[in-house]
Amino acid sequence: MPMLKQLVKCIREYRKPTILTIVFIVGEAIIECLIPFITANLVNRIEAGAQPPEIVRIGLVLVLMAVASLCCGAIAAYTCAKASAGFAKNVRHDVFHRVQDFSFHNIDKFSTSSLVTRLTTDVNHVQMAYMMIIRIAIRAPMLLIFSIIMAYIMGGALATSFVVIVPFLTFGLLMVARKAMPAFRRVFKKYDRLNESIEEDVRGMRVVKGFSREEYEKAKFRTSAEDIQRDFTRAERIVALNSPLMQFCVYFNMIFVLIVGSMLVIKSGGSLINVGEITAMLTYGMQILMQLMMLSMIYVMLTMSAEAMKRITEVLREEPSLHNPEDPVYEVADGSIDFENVSFKYSAEADRFALEGVDLHIRSGMTVGILGITGSSKTTLVQLIPRLYDVSEGCVRVGGRDVRDYDLDTLRGAVAMVLQKNLLFSGTIKENLRWGNEAATDEEIEEACRLAQADEFVRAFPEGYDTFIEQGGTNVSGGQKQRLCIARALLKKPKILILDDSTSAVDTRTDALIRDGFKRYIPETTKIIIAQRVASVQDADLILVMENGRVVSSGTHEELMRGSEIYREVFEQQTHGGDSDE
Repeated sequence: MPMLKQLVKCIREYRKPTILTIVFIVGEAIIECLIPFITANLVNRIEAGAQPPEIVRIGLVLVLMAVASLCCGAIAAYTCAKASAGFAKNVRHDVFHRVQDFSFHNIDKFSTSSLVTRLTTDVNHVQMAYMMIIRIAIRAPMLLIFSIIMAYIMGGALATSFVVIVPFLTFGLLMVARKAMPAFRRVFKKYDRLNESIEEDVRGMRVVKGFSREEYEKAKFRTSAEDIQRDFTRAERIVALNSPLMQFCVYFNMIFVLIVGSMLVIKSGGSLINVGEITAMLTYGMQILMQLMMLSMIYVMLTMSAEAMKRITEVLREEPSLHNPEDPVYEVADGSIDFENVSFKYSAEADRFALEGVDLHIRSGMTVGILGITGSSKTTLVQLIPRLYDVSEGCVRVGGRDVRDYDLDTLRGAVAMVLQKNLLFSGTIKENLRWGNEAATDEEIEEACRLAQADEFVRAFPEGYDTFIEQGGTNVSGGQKQRLCIARALLKKPKILILDDSTSAVDTRTDALIRDGFKRYIPETTKIIIAQRVASVQDADLILVMENGRVVSSGTHEELMRGSEIYREVFEQQTHGGDSDE
C-alpha cells in the first residue's frame, strides 16, 4: 500500500481522464451485459410469432446499444491512453527530479545502468499496469459479476455450471501466473546488468578497439542477452498454457449448456428454459470466461509490474541525505576555507575513515596545492568544501560559516570544480561553456577561454565557438576537453576554484600558462590544485601532502623540501628521473 500511495501521487493533472475512463468503462460493461438479455427476448418474441414492426423496433434498440457500447469503448480508450501516458510522464519526471536532488551518498546506492532501466523499462511496465488497472481491471470484474447475475436470471439452475468452471479456471490461471513470476522478476536485475554492459562498452569503445577485444565484448553481450531470452522464454512458455486452459473451459461450458439446456427445453416444452435463454447463457458463459482470462492477464502484468513499481518507489522514497537548513545563508562572504578536526567516512557502517583529523586553514585568495598517491583521499577532501558530502566529525567552514548553514545552491554557486574526467554535453562549445553562466556574453566566454588556454584551438575549428561537441566530448582531445571545462568553471566567477588533477592531459608549458593566468586575472579567488606533478603546485602559497586520509605535511615548496621526506622524494624523482607527462 505505501508503494501504491507513492505512485498514485504521480497521477496529478491526469485524474480527470482517469475518472472518465472508469465512467465510460462502466457504461460499456452495463450495455454489454444488457445486449444478450434483449437478444434473448428478441429470440423468444420471434418464436412466439412477433410481427416485423416489433422485431425491427427491438433490432433498432440493439443497434443503438451496440453503437453506444462502441462509443463508450472508444472514448474510454482515448482517455485511458491519455491518462496512462501522462501518468508515465509524471513518474519519469518525479524519478528524474528526485535523482537530481540526490547527494553523492544517495547516488552511490544506485548504479547508472539501474537508474536508466528504472526510467525506461520499469516505467513502461508501470504505464502498462496503470492502463490495465483503469480499463481492463475495472471492466473485467464488472462484466464477470454482471454476467453471472444475468446468467442466473436467464438460466436459473443451469448457471450452476459456472460454479464448477469458474473456480477451476481461476485456480489454473493463478497457478500458471505463479509459476511464471519468478522468471519475470529475475529479468529486471538482468536488464540492469545488460544495460551496464552496453554503457561500459560504448564509453570504453576506444579501449575495446585498442586491445582488440571486440569479439570478447560481443560474446559477453550475447551471453547476457541469451540469459534474458531464456528467462522470458521459460516464463512465456508457462503463460502460453493460459490459452488451452481457457479454450477447454469455454468449450466444456458450451457443450454442457447445449446438451443440458436442450434436454430441459425438450422435456419441459420450454417452460423451464427456452431457446432464447440458452442463447443468452452461451453468450454470458463466453463473457464470464473471457473476463477470467482478462483477470489472469492483469494478474500476470501486475505481478511483473510489482517489481518495477518497487524499483521505482525505491528511488522516489530515497530521501536526499543533504538538506538546506531551516534558515539558510544566501551569501558567501569570501573564499576562506577552514577544516576543523574533520573526519569523514562514506557510510556509517564503514570500518575506517576516508579522512581523519584534518585541521586546515586557507585564507581567501590563496593558491593551495595538494599532492598524494592514488587513494590518499585528495578528492574526498575537496568534495567536502561544496558539501557534496557531509563530514562525519568536525566542521568545514567557507567564508567563516559552516557549510551546513548555507543554501546548497548558494554554496555550490560560489565553488567551481573541474575534475580530471570532467564531462562535456552534446551541443556547441558556447552552449557547454554557458553551463557555468547562462547569461555569459560572447566576450566573457572568449576571455574565460583565453585564461584557460582554450581560445586558440577553439578558433582553429571551422565553426569556432559554434563547433558542435559530440556526446561526452569525443570529438575533442583530452587536453582540449580539460581546458574547456576550466573555462566553463571560470565563467561561474567563483570564490573558490578547485582543479582536481584537471591539467593532467595538458603539457607542462600550457599548465604553467593556465596557472599564471589565474594569478593575474583571479587573484581574489581561492585556488585549490590537486596534481601529480610537483611543477603544477610548486609556486602555491601552501602545499599539502596527503597519505592514508591524513595531511602528513604542509608548507611552501622550500619548507617541504627541508621538512617532508615524501615531498622531497617525489620532487627528486620527477626532476632527475624526468617528468613522464612532458
